[in-house]
Amino acid sequence: MNLTVLGAGAWGTALAARAALRHPTVLWARDAVQAAQMRTEHRNPRYLPDAALPEALHIEADFDAAVAHARSAADSGGLLIVATPMSALREMLQRLSAQPSRTGVLSLCKGFEHGSGLLGHELARAVAPGLRVGVLSGPSFAIEVARGQPTALVAASADAALRDAAVDALHGDTLRVYTSDDAVGVEVGGAVKNVLAIATGIADGMPSTGGREGLGLNARAALVTRGLAEMTRLGVALGARPETFMGLSGLGDLVLTATGDLSRNRTVGRLLAQGLALPRILAELGHVAEGVSTAPMVLERARTAGVEMPITEAVVAVLQGALTPAQALEQLMGRNARSEAF
Repeated sequence: MNLTVLGAGAWGTALAARAALRHPTVLWARDAVQAAQMRTEHRNPRYLPDAALPEALHIEADFDAAVAHARSAADSGGLLIVATPMSALREMLQRLSAQPSRTGVLSLCKGFEHGSGLLGHELARAVAPGLRVGVLSGPSFAIEVARGQPTALVAASADAALRDAAVDALHGDTLRVYTSDDAVGVEVGGAVKNVLAIATGIADGMPSTGGREGLGLNARAALVTRGLAEMTRLGVALGARPETFMGLSGLGDLVLTATGDLSRNRTVGRLLAQGLALPRILAELGHVAEGVSTAPMVLERARTAGVEMPITEAVVAVLQGALTPAQALEQLMGRNARSEAF
């Protein structure tokens, strides 16, 4: 099977590195200088400096050549994997649909598109209806995947053949790939967990009694649990199945991103709670924190669907400077008591 990974960020590089151990794999980098450096050093110094890349992984800066690698093996199971930020997904889908092909396209993007508020599958339906598309998501820090540490993901699509291709391409000794036909639920989980990770980061970074940092493990557990309820309500309103959110792309990814020290979105929240300005945080982060641009889109979709998401609303208010972290906490804790329900 020929695989092409479009996007040489941390996650795309990690997945391509693992795939190259089993299949002919091309990793496309938009920046030709970056591509040349990766070929020379056999690592990605910009986004994944601590992981060695296998000799078998081919680094390509020519988009058409990279795509042709996967499409030339369409009859034998070629696969295209889009590993760009959500902001670049529309462009990728348009470029891929310009040359019709039956090769499956698997997206790693997690978010609602800024401006339109569309999920990945909705965006594909709008701009590239002829493509066979799916999504790969789940709890996964790139560096751990690159190192071959055990990881489990879920490949979701209405296309059963594409789900099977994802398993054939990526399932192995250190990477388990489960399947689902609920792409809506998997995409909502992957998007909303980033927003909730900002919330837990804020809680972990706020000053507490006795001069300690953080509101405590009780507060974190409450945010994760009630955040999962918010995620589920929105997903079901958009057509997902509630049980999807108990799986890898829902609860699994939420727990990892909301509690792991490698989480970029949690880091944004912690630094906001410490009083740093958002533009400075994003400038110093060096990587995309999808929750920042996704949060207002999640809230907009929720309001349109008539779904209550108080934690998300508080995160948006803090990101936009309408509330301080302390005021957001006071607002959440001051809500009326209610029945615990999703």
